Amino acid sequence: MPLFDTVLVANRGEIAIRIARTLRELGIRSVAVRAEDDSSPHHERFDEVVSLGTGSAGPASLRDTYLSIEKIIQAARETGAQAIHPGYGFLSENAAFAQACADAGIVFIGPPASAIETMGDKISARHAVESRGVATVPGIAERDADQHGLDDAALIAGAEEVGFPVLIKPAAGGGGKGMYRVDDASALPSALAAARREARSSFGDDTLFVERFVTDPRHIEVQVLADTHGTVIHLGERECSLQRRHQKVIEEAPSALLTEAQRAAIGQAAVETARSVGYVGAGTVEFIVAGDRPDEPFFMEMNTRLQVEHPVTEMVTGVDLVEQQLRIAAGERLSIAQDDVTLTGHAVEARIYAEDPAAGFLPTGGTVLDVQWPWDVAGTDGMGTDGMNTGGMGAATVRVDAGVAPGTVVGSSYDPMIAKVIAHADTRTEAIEGLCDALRGMHLFGVVTNRGFLRALLHEPSVQAGALDTGFIDREGERIARDIRPDGEVFAVAAAARALRAPGATGPWASDGWRIGGAVGRVATFADGDGVATVRIRRIDEPREHRFIEVRDVDIEVHRADGTRERYQRLPLERPVLETPEGTWVWTRDGDVLVEAPPRARRGRGPTEPTLASPMPGTVVAAHVAHGDRVDEGQAIVSVEAMKMEHVLRAPVAGTVHLHAVVGEQVERGQELATVTPEEAAA
Repeated sequence: MPLFDTVLVANRGEIAIRIARTLRELGIRSVAVRAEDDSSPHHERFDEVVSLGTGSAGPASLRDTYLSIEKIIQAARETGAQAIHPGYGFLSENAAFAQACADAGIVFIGPPASAIETMGDKISARHAVESRGVATVPGIAERDADQHGLDDAALIAGAEEVGFPVLIKPAAGGGGKGMYRVDDASALPSALAAARREARSSFGDDTLFVERFVTDPRHIEVQVLADTHGTVIHLGERECSLQRRHQKVIEEAPSALLTEAQRAAIGQAAVETARSVGYVGAGTVEFIVAGDRPDEPFFMEMNTRLQVEHPVTEMVTGVDLVEQQLRIAAGERLSIAQDDVTLTGHAVEARIYAEDPAAGFLPTGGTVLDVQWPWDVAGTDGMGTDGMNTGGMGAATVRVDAGVAPGTVVGSSYDPMIAKVIAHADTRTEAIEGLCDALRGMHLFGVVTNRGFLRALLHEPSVQAGALDTGFIDREGERIARDIRPDGEVFAVAAAARALRAPGATGPWASDGWRIGGAVGRVATFADGDGVATVRIRRIDEPREHRFIEVRDVDIEVHRADGTRERYQRLPLERPVLETPEGTWVWTRDGDVLVEAPPRARRGRGPTEPTLASPMPGTVVAAHVAHGDRVDEGQAIVSVEAMKMEHVLRAPVAGTVHLHAVVGEQVERGQELATVTPEEAAA
């Protein structure tokens, strides 16, 4: 059976771009779908683009665009697409979508709907894999005679038998929602109630089960491929233990924990898992492994789709997983036997998120003003013509899968991951070094990201030694983020740049007299010495109305409040600085730092009125008080939701509250949502 003539990709961002690359290499016509209010550049890499319109419930409403089965199927029909690749997220694990494709005579590039349905329910998944002799975490995961989940009394009794600590988990969904660790029986009733509320809200299903909490857990997953002729193989494992709030941050292949015998055993368990549901296509079987018992992997769940971290497997095996998905979906037999699979070298991937580690990892967002990946690609927007770059970084080969370009708006409607940087080398140490160098060599102005945090995390002694567990970032993340806050050098460069604007500048470019340690004018002067900066200014082509300043030569001494001094002589050349109305962006080795401008004067409000500004772009989902109410210090005022995270803004002082936003309003980072007039000021 020949490969397809036309394939539609029902996704966006970096994964859509990555799939389009393989389609182009295979000579297959590619079709993209796009929400009209989505600025993702993925559509530029496709042969044809179909508009999904705009959401009726606000910008990029997913229900009316990327999650609309009807619109996706219609787009495939209109363009003559014989198959649909779902990518990951969105409809990729939606059994109803897979069935709708089959009913429409369109090939779904993924497993049968029955496999998605079985693996989508963690209780049925446990039973399926146990029938093939695959070990699951000891626990109680049952349904009653009416196929309803067990009640609290049954779960409490089961937890006593399992032994504490235990982990409460929802049968549906994922991403850590509704998961609670419980260390003793007294805390179990309240934890079950909270888990049910969260599961019902997130997944529409409050069915729970309880399993033993594995101490020092490591998250290890195995990539499998299965064709329609009964052949199932695995392509080795990936270590995904570095995660925060059950969301992966760093992934690598292979795992530093396993021996060759353990690797073969966990691989065979993954193959049996796939066979248990008649799996077809590329899939990932996830296991939880105790750090001191790597010979006892416990099945956790199966992701019935391509994984975000699939590039590390591709780099150590040389297998294009998207190509394999296409060939399997077209009915071809696997051309790879298990004995053909070899793991060469080591690969490590870092996920670039739009989040601020220094602010508790809150989502950020904004408009990408300028982006540079670890190397320059002449004549492109920084992603290359195919959306994926590979280049050398010392002993490592580095790959970038990116989904943003200058002008891309990173908002609250989509996942906060905007790019992946992957390094491959002969050894794990060389791969980590190559990844650190690659992260150092990139910058992204306009959106605060976790780039500096990733570099610091990779330099942690435990990470370097491979001594990982799934709780490491939750324990140490705040310390790591605190240690990478910008030093005096960054603020000095920003101050010099702001002081040395072009003569006659107006609007956002006008000098505002901001200073560090001393008066500033055309020349930045600091408390115990003069800072002189020679700058070169160039304008950015429209519509990017921003100004770059390259600080060439600075000699600055910074006096800190604690009496210490820091002296910077002849700072490195070619240090880009970008002036925006929000502040000054400085590119440093540890991250792209936004040195924010002084707060603008609030019209009609005095300096004694504390302001509550949104810490992230998002949607106001709740107003906990009414305009004009008297509030206490610490009382909840409004809640903002973005990128699967909700943040509550609380009154900084007691007083009278004035609301400046309404429920349902889309707000920007830094937008004023409320003010509080202190009681003494009102008096």
